Amino acid sequence: MAAAAASLRGAVLGPRGAGLPGARARSLLCGARPCQLPLRTPQAVSLSSKAGLSRGRKVMLSALGMLAAGGAGLAVALHSAVSASDLELHPPSYPWSHRGFLSSLDHTSIRRGFQVYKQVCSSCHSMDYVAYRHLVGVCYTEDEAKALAEEVEVQDGPNEDGEMFMRPGKLSDYFPKPYPNPEAARAANNGALPPDLSYIVRARHGGEDYVFSLLTGYCEPPTGVSLREGLYFNPYFPGQAIGMAPPIYTEVLEYDDGTPATMSQVAKDVCTFLRWASEPEHDHRKRMGLKMLMMMGLLLPLVYAMKRHKWSVLKSRKLAYRPPK
Repeated sequence: MAAAAASLRGAVLGPRGAGLPGARARSLLCGARPCQLPLRTPQAVSLSSKAGLSRGRKVMLSALGMLAAGGAGLAVALHSAVSASDLELHPPSYPWSHRGFLSSLDHTSIRRGFQVYKQVCSSCHSMDYVAYRHLVGVCYTEDEAKALAEEVEVQDGPNEDGEMFMRPGKLSDYFPKPYPNPEAARAANNGALPPDLSYIVRARHGGEDYVFSLLTGYCEPPTGVSLREGLYFNPYFPGQAIGMAPPIYTEVLEYDDGTPATMSQVAKDVCTFLRWASEPEHDHRKRMGLKMLMMMGLLLPLVYAMKRHKWSVLKSRKLAYRPPK
């Protein structure tokens, strides 16, 4: 056996251990003659399925792909046209002062907006997630916020006799609800439920742009459009028929600071207030972002120098393989 293996090894490797090409070696091991298996040089193997396609088939497949894409686009367009049978307008983008990368909310506008909510909006809309203490340091001092809270009577209890009682409001109290339950709210508004305004800016597509356009977008219905009693035409509202009467108009209230209460000014102020209510961390987030950018500006050169010091040697290193002799 040892002699046979040695002879086979000699036949494959040849004299002095010189190896034959792979095809010739395999042919000897399989018992075939070298002349029956022609030698072939290594070549790249194409794994593409289009290698064997003719030009006509390629053109046909391309045409089918374009036809399928066009059909899909047409289906989407037809579906969108059917879904947009009503003439709903999209609100434009207004240049709000707080939309800058480092811009904060206008706190005087927040104060005026709270006055608008208190005198106009609070008769129908609630703000269940905003308390009087949230106003401290934003648009009112602590004493002013306490005075605002004490203007409201809040039900509390039970007392020692097990009965509920009314007391003046405190800073920890949330804004009072205009209705005791949703059923009472629907009954007072012809079946429509006024939404809570705590997060209305974040809950509506378009944010304060939508709210501003809705408040200022009331108009007469166009010819051919009829609305039932108790509804009003507003092109920015889905369906254009809204159960809320126009809530604001010029001189609807008098601002404490003497600002002219035009319709656009009132809408702008209440939208700014609602943006703050939906995102009370707005200014703090931007302030922290500015601090992070300053810290990153200081740390980035140090990190780059450390990276160059650690990895430049490894990246420029050249590895050479020396076969054993």
